[in-house]
Amino acid sequence: MSQDSAAVPDAARKLAARRRREIVAVLLFSGGPIFESSIPLSVFGIDRQDAGVPRYRLLVCAGEDVPLRTTGGLELSAPYGLEAIARAGTVVVPAWRSITQAPPPAALDALRRAHEEGARIVGLCTGAFVLAAAGLLDGRPATTHWMYAPTLAKRYPSVHVDPRELFVDDGDVLTSAGTAAGIDLCLHIVRTDHGADAANALARRLVVPQRRTAADLGHQRYLDRSLPEEIGADPLAEVVAWALEHLHEQFDVETLGASPAAYRAAYRARRPQNGAPEPVLRPERVDRPERGERAALGVGGVDRFAAAAVAGHGQATALATAEAGEIGRPQPDAFAARLPEASLSRGAGRPVLPGQRERPVG
Repeated sequence: MSQDSAAVPDAARKLAARRRREIVAVLLFSGGPIFESSIPLSVFGIDRQDAGVPRYRLLVCAGEDVPLRTTGGLELSAPYGLEAIARAGTVVVPAWRSITQAPPPAALDALRRAHEEGARIVGLCTGAFVLAAAGLLDGRPATTHWMYAPTLAKRYPSVHVDPRELFVDDGDVLTSAGTAAGIDLCLHIVRTDHGADAANALARRLVVPQRRTAADLGHQRYLDRSLPEEIGADPLAEVVAWALEHLHEQFDVETLGASPAAYRAAYRARRPQNGAPEPVLRPERVDRPERGERAALGVGGVDRFAAAAVAGHGQATALATAEAGEIGRPQPDAFAARLPEASLSRGAGRPVLPGQRERPVG
């Protein structure tokens, strides 16, 4: 960016006379995903004036002189080249093919020039990497797909990356998070240009929510919280590893078949003597040929195992185990372990919960 343009505050930078606010240029590159690429084409490229949506004029521009092929192998033909960007008041980069590759210098120069002349620059998903490479995100807040946010922050340390947001509007430079968040940002642009009624009418046509926020969506749940690659060597490690390998199976009562009392008795029988190391608890195999690979932890045993997983390996591991088995979400305080001693051995092996009457057997 030139020193002259850098000295002019963003709020004071006016749109050059040759550019038109209603013209939107979409910059496509080979290898881009078709979904992200289609978002600005659908929002800005279709005449919906009958629904009360003001019309934009769309210019689809090739960002490089090579055949434009999508990730699915489709070949596109863009009607315009980089020269058409000179007429646009808004330039959208919907995606970039690889965060490890540098964008074409000619495309970066076109983006810098558009920004210097007052155009609004938009990066959807990995398109933020193109904006960052052009220097347009320096010192600015921005977002991108949560999976690539750490890379963006590391490669461009002057960019204030926030992966928790669906989109970031910093005046003349805007970015969005991954994939569908591009729709939210494009609707936001329409809302900014033409008001809430126009944006809501467009949302109805697209059959999408009129306005979403990261808080409404619980966007933080998409951030990477994967399970550790190695669980460790504590006494429950092998049990947790076994359960994780069998999450595709259904842990129902019929399959498990062992009562809490039986599990408790088995655990006591295995308890070491004279200070010997604690044994590793492994799920016993059920003596049923058709279900020989399923565990015999028992209902109470599953609850206690899941509670122990919370304490030893984090709630994510336990929740994953519980949800896959449809056994209810465990709590870190291990409710099953706090049942009265007598309740674990009454009746036909079924615990009597506090405040619950024991029913006669038979």
